[in-house]
Amino acid sequence: MRSDVAQPAAIVLAGGLALLGGALAFEHLGGLVPCEMCIWQRQAIAAALVLATLALVLTSRAVAALAAVAMLGNAAIAGFHAGVEQKWWEGITRCATTPSGGSTADIIGAILATPLVRCDAIPWSLFGISMAGWNFIIASIIGALALWRLKA
Repeated sequence: MRSDVAQPAAIVLAGGLALLGGALAFEHLGGLVPCEMCIWQRQAIAAALVLATLALVLTSRAVAALAAVAMLGNAAIAGFHAGVEQKWWEGITRCATTPSGGSTADIIGAILATPLVRCDAIPWSLFGISMAGWNFIIASIIGALALWRLKA
């Protein structure tokens, strides 16, 4: 395997798995329900993971670069989310989930059972930095490091 592809792809793969694993641990072990922007971040990480895996399989520098860019896309979403949490700018205004199907009573029951998770609230922080803020910092480092290794 070409190291000029393997190393950057492995950086995105390992970093993305750590970020996603951390998010899932906070959700399933810590009980922190994700908001809609948290889900967007997870989707960007998943795209980066798929692209990094493809880069390893295809030994493609272009796909490895796309994986790094997808990780930077996650960082951008996380940065936006962190700004919403800090009230630096307005966030999204729609509901995160909309139940469908079943009777009216089933839909109302599903709505009432769904936890309200606001994107502008900070459910957890460390050293004054929220989860979205940490995601921004870590994903930026992962994406930049992978691109830097591609350049080398």
